[in-house]
Amino acid sequence: MSEQSILLISFANFEDDFLERIAREITKEYQFPVNIDTSHLDLSEFYDPMRRQYDGNRILKIIDFISASQYVKKVGLFRVDLFIPILTYIFGQAALNGNSGIASLYRLRNEQYGMKKDEKLLLERFEKVIIHELGHMFGLIHCHIPTCVMRSSTYVEDIDQKNHRLCSKCRTELES
Repeated sequence: MSEQSILLISFANFEDDFLERIAREITKEYQFPVNIDTSHLDLSEFYDPMRRQYDGNRILKIIDFISASQYVKKVGLFRVDLFIPILTYIFGQAALNGNSGIASLYRLRNEQYGMKKDEKLLLERFEKVIIHELGHMFGLIHCHIPTCVMRSSTYVEDIDQKNHRLCSKCRTELES
């Protein structure tokens, strides 16, 4: 386990191939090897019955406490509906220049919007969310270039319109 690698921690049941494909895309974008691990977290204590969602801020703090000092960054992966108090829902979250992030595919599924299941689109959306959150962890803020993965996404349509790559402006910021 190299000090210069990213850790994806699965807290849900994901197909190995699904996570390996995401890991390959992260490696292409950030030039770090990606390791995948699984863990368990009792999410019941993070559930808000009034909202019927899980508190992303509190979950992120738990991910931050997970000892993974041998990794440059770590991202917890979930399948539950996440929120933060100021937003109705979130796809993911990370602290700017932090070491930890979270992402959930709950709101990325076509079925959530009454559309036909599409595993390829789900994978692409999840890749973009994770790459976006890693960008924040590496110090990047939201970008105004429409196709940049660092553009803010309020709706899945926003995610669909952007690439899973950094634009040249963000790439330059990342490398400096």
